[in-house]
Amino acid sequence: MSRPRIVIVGAGFAGYRTARTLSRLARGRADITLLNPTDYFLYLPLLPQVAAGILEPRRVTVSLSGTLRQARLVLGEADRIDLDARTVHYTGPEGDGGSLSYDRLVLAAGSVNKLLPVPGVAEHAHGFRGLPEALYLRDHVTRQVELAAAADDPAECAARCTFVVVGAGYTGTEVAAHGQLFSDAQVHKHPMRTGMRPRWLLLDIADRVLPELDERLSRTADRVLRERGVDVRTGTSVKEATREGVLLSDGEFVDTRTLVWCVGVRPDPLAESLGLPMERGRLLVDPQLRVPGRPEVFACGDAAAVPDLEEPGQYTPMTAQHAWRQGKVCAHNVAASLGDGEPRPYRHSDLGFVVDLGGVKAAANPLGVHLSGPVAGAVTRGYHLAAMPGNRVRVAADWLLDAVLPRQAVQLGLVRSWSVPLDTASPELARVPSGPGREESGAEEAAGQASGPTGSRPGGEPGKGRSGPRPPAGPHLAPGPVKRTDVPADPDDPAGPGHPADPLEGDS
Repeated sequence: MSRPRIVIVGAGFAGYRTARTLSRLARGRADITLLNPTDYFLYLPLLPQVAAGILEPRRVTVSLSGTLRQARLVLGEADRIDLDARTVHYTGPEGDGGSLSYDRLVLAAGSVNKLLPVPGVAEHAHGFRGLPEALYLRDHVTRQVELAAAADDPAECAARCTFVVVGAGYTGTEVAAHGQLFSDAQVHKHPMRTGMRPRWLLLDIADRVLPELDERLSRTADRVLRERGVDVRTGTSVKEATREGVLLSDGEFVDTRTLVWCVGVRPDPLAESLGLPMERGRLLVDPQLRVPGRPEVFACGDAAAVPDLEEPGQYTPMTAQHAWRQGKVCAHNVAASLGDGEPRPYRHSDLGFVVDLGGVKAAANPLGVHLSGPVAGAVTRGYHLAAMPGNRVRVAADWLLDAVLPRQAVQLGLVRSWSVPLDTASPELARVPSGPGREESGAEEAAGQASGPTGSRPGGEPGKGRSGPRPPAGPHLAPGPVKRTDVPADPDDPAGPGHPADPLEGDS
């Protein structure tokens, strides 16, 4: 008798935990296949520290093949799921297609950047959901500070030193908090930057930062941000984004070359493509994480609308904390569906929240105890070390080095502006040119075939367009700097005519 085939789509918090727990429960009695665009699990809560130069990128990644020895890793993006044929169709990293048959399917595709119909945002803003976006922002902030220091025009200097973050939830608050420290450190001891003061704006239409959390945490975060110099504006958002800056909802125009979009997330479009009952873009499941009418299909994490048994009538929020715990329950219930144990419902009460505000500052309420300052900072970092499934020693070592050594503010140029469009269905992947005769992947099609820019980004960067020529193709192209030949020369771009291709631009 053949072993049951289990396919897990996605290796975020929910998918990774499902695969790890199932590997232990199955003990080789099932064929477990994990389909994911990358070969790593990304620990998202520490991504702002990558953008701020505290942690090296690999510190927040955990090798899938190295930690899931009982699971087969298939690199690719799921394009289509045939529920009747029990088959997942996918596109590999080099454009080749494939399919996976299953007896049990776990949909844990996660989420992508949430878009709003604001003119210019898709063209001029970047999200913060994947490692490429974090690397992009780190280089971009460094570049803007360097260009500002060399600018003769005070207005240009001020615009390049102004950074706008939209969304004061977890991600936006931490990006602004770490970003202010990062940019301040770059100008602190540089002789050519005397008098420069980077300015960070944090905007949210809500009436306070961290609106989804306890008010005491919100007040602590707000106080730390304002003391640090972050311009926190509640009840305010972006009305329009342009190359030169952003028009705010209160009528003010802010000159800037940086717009970071952190307004929230939406479920991966793959869930909606199944044609099953949905709840605000999330696949409806029962408390055992099963899809009604499809006993062989399970869903968890951001892609699933899981009933909240602690608050009847509600669904669990789209947080890493819930996704991680749902993954464990999902694994047990998949095993139970194959005759190993009894199914269990997902039930979880929040034990508290932590918000890293950079330096030694944080806001936390473990077990309902409100903490702030260095104590909260220690609790926050301790929580992250305990929650990470790997790299704990390396992360702790980077924190120690950051405490005693200055940060290295240099541009690596690994990710270009057009490589990280806001409206991508795969924020974990940087867009790359297609080789000759190569079809675009399903993710690129879902992103509106936006891998090639025709417009311009703020800061003189090559931009992303809806249509038009793509970056030059070649047989062996890989992610990284690409010499542009299809956009007008930009005076801020050192890779323009007369200059060699140069990895100067690439930013979080």
